[in-house]
Amino acid sequence: MRGNKSKNTRPELALRRALWSAGLRGYRVHWPKAPGKPDVCYPGRRLAIFIHGCFWHRCPYCQPALPKTNVTFWQEKFEKNRSRDLRYQQLYRAAGWQRLVIWECQLRQNLSGSLTLIRELHRGVPPSYGIAA
Repeated sequence: MRGNKSKNTRPELALRRALWSAGLRGYRVHWPKAPGKPDVCYPGRRLAIFIHGCFWHRCPYCQPALPKTNVTFWQEKFEKNRSRDLRYQQLYRAAGWQRLVIWECQLRQNLSGSLTLIRELHRGVPPSYGIAA
Protein backbone atom coordinates (compact mmCIF):
# COMPACT_ATOMS: atom_id res chain seq x y z
CA MET A 1 0.00 0.00 0.00
CA ARG A 2 2.98 2.28 0.29
CA GLY A 3 2.86 2.98 -3.44
CA ASN A 4 -0.67 4.42 -3.29
CA LYS A 5 -0.24 8.16 -3.04
CA SER A 6 -2.90 10.53 -1.78
CA LYS A 7 -1.37 13.66 -3.31
CA ASN A 8 0.05 14.48 -6.72
CA THR A 9 -1.38 11.41 -8.42
CA ARG A 10 -1.22 11.03 -12.20
CA PRO A 11 -4.86 12.11 -12.79
CA GLU A 12 -4.40 15.08 -10.48
CA LEU A 13 -1.21 16.21 -12.21
CA ALA A 14 -2.87 15.80 -15.63
CA LEU A 15 -5.76 18.02 -14.58
CA ARG A 16 -3.49 20.67 -13.07
CA ARG A 17 -1.34 20.67 -16.22
CA ALA A 18 -4.48 21.12 -18.34
CA LEU A 19 -5.82 23.89 -16.08
CA TRP A 20 -2.51 25.72 -16.30
CA SER A 21 -2.30 25.49 -20.08
CA ALA A 22 -5.97 26.57 -20.41
CA GLY A 23 -5.16 29.72 -18.44
CA LEU A 24 -7.23 28.75 -15.38
CA ARG A 25 -4.59 29.71 -12.87
CA GLY A 26 -4.81 30.99 -9.32
CA TYR A 27 -5.82 27.70 -7.78
CA ARG A 28 -4.54 26.25 -4.54
CA VAL A 29 -3.45 22.64 -4.25
CA HIS A 30 -4.69 20.67 -1.22
CA TRP A 31 -5.82 23.87 0.47
CA PRO A 32 -6.06 23.02 4.20
CA LYS A 33 -8.72 25.65 5.02
CA ALA A 34 -11.34 23.86 2.92
CA PRO A 35 -13.02 20.69 4.23
CA GLY A 36 -11.23 17.59 3.00
CA LYS A 37 -8.34 19.51 1.43
CA PRO A 38 -9.62 19.46 -2.17
CA ASP A 39 -7.16 18.45 -4.87
CA VAL A 40 -7.64 21.79 -6.62
CA CYS A 41 -9.32 24.77 -5.00
CA TYR A 42 -10.22 28.27 -6.17
CA PRO A 43 -10.88 29.93 -2.77
CA GLY A 44 -11.91 33.30 -4.23
CA ARG A 45 -14.49 31.66 -6.46
CA ARG A 46 -15.53 29.18 -3.75
CA LEU A 47 -14.91 26.24 -6.07
CA ALA A 48 -13.43 22.94 -4.87
CA ILE A 49 -12.42 20.20 -7.29
CA PHE A 50 -11.88 16.63 -6.16
CA ILE A 51 -10.32 14.02 -8.43
CA HIS A 52 -11.62 10.66 -7.26
CA GLY A 53 -9.82 7.45 -8.05
CA CYS A 54 -12.23 4.89 -9.47
CA PHE A 55 -11.04 2.05 -7.22
CA TRP A 56 -10.89 3.94 -3.91
CA HIS A 57 -14.13 5.87 -4.24
CA ARG A 58 -16.10 3.17 -6.11
CA CYS A 59 -16.79 4.90 -9.41
CA PRO A 60 -20.43 4.61 -10.54
CA TYR A 61 -19.36 4.75 -14.21
CA CYS A 62 -16.72 2.04 -14.58
CA GLN A 63 -17.70 0.03 -11.47
CA PRO A 64 -14.36 -1.57 -10.55
CA ALA A 65 -14.40 -5.10 -9.15
CA LEU A 66 -14.01 -5.74 -5.44
CA PRO A 67 -10.79 -7.40 -4.30
CA LYS A 68 -11.14 -11.16 -3.90
CA THR A 69 -9.28 -11.43 -0.59
CA ASN A 70 -10.10 -9.83 2.75
CA VAL A 71 -13.51 -8.80 1.46
CA THR A 72 -14.90 -7.49 4.76
CA PHE A 73 -11.93 -5.14 5.22
CA TRP A 74 -12.38 -3.72 1.73
CA GLN A 75 -16.12 -3.31 2.07
CA GLU A 76 -15.66 -1.38 5.31
CA LYS A 77 -12.87 0.71 3.77
CA PHE A 78 -14.98 1.64 0.74
CA GLU A 79 -18.01 2.40 2.92
CA LYS A 80 -15.92 4.75 5.09
CA ASN A 81 -14.64 6.49 1.95
CA ARG A 82 -18.19 6.95 0.66
CA SER A 83 -19.48 8.29 3.97
CA ARG A 84 -16.55 10.73 4.20
CA ASP A 85 -17.25 11.93 0.65
CA LEU A 86 -20.92 12.44 1.52
CA ARG A 87 -19.98 14.38 4.66
CA TYR A 88 -17.72 16.69 2.64
CA GLN A 89 -20.46 17.18 0.07
CA GLN A 90 -22.83 18.34 2.82
CA LEU A 91 -20.20 20.64 4.33
CA TYR A 92 -19.56 22.35 1.01
CA ARG A 93 -23.27 22.72 0.31
CA ALA A 94 -23.82 24.28 3.76
CA ALA A 95 -20.89 26.68 3.24
CA GLY A 96 -22.20 27.78 -0.17
CA TRP A 97 -19.28 26.37 -2.15
CA GLN A 98 -19.41 24.63 -5.49
CA ARG A 99 -17.95 21.16 -5.26
CA LEU A 100 -16.97 19.30 -8.39
CA VAL A 101 -16.01 15.63 -8.47
CA ILE A 102 -14.10 14.39 -11.48
CA TRP A 103 -13.64 10.65 -11.74
CA GLU A 104 -10.34 9.19 -12.90
CA CYS A 105 -12.00 7.39 -15.83
CA GLN A 106 -13.77 10.58 -16.97
CA LEU A 107 -10.49 12.43 -16.92
CA ARG A 108 -8.90 9.78 -19.12
CA GLN A 109 -11.79 9.74 -21.57
CA ASN A 110 -12.72 13.41 -21.81
CA LEU A 111 -10.24 15.88 -20.35
CA SER A 112 -11.51 18.70 -22.58
CA GLY A 113 -15.09 18.23 -21.33
CA SER A 114 -13.89 18.50 -17.73
CA LEU A 115 -11.97 21.66 -18.60
CA THR A 116 -15.06 23.19 -20.23
CA LEU A 117 -17.11 22.51 -17.11
CA ILE A 118 -14.42 23.94 -14.82
CA ARG A 119 -14.11 27.02 -17.05
CA GLU A 120 -17.89 27.62 -16.77
CA LEU A 121 -17.82 27.20 -13.00
CA HIS A 122 -14.74 29.42 -12.80
CA ARG A 123 -16.63 32.19 -14.58
CA GLY A 124 -19.64 31.71 -12.32
CA VAL A 125 -21.94 30.35 -15.03
CA PRO A 126 -24.24 27.61 -13.71
CA PRO A 127 -23.53 24.54 -15.82
CA SER A 128 -26.28 23.00 -17.92
CA TYR A 129 -24.68 19.58 -17.57
CA GLY A 130 -22.34 18.10 -15.02
CA ILE A 131 -20.01 15.56 -13.66
CA ALA A 132 -21.15 13.90 -10.44
CA ALA A 133 -21.25 16.65 -7.86
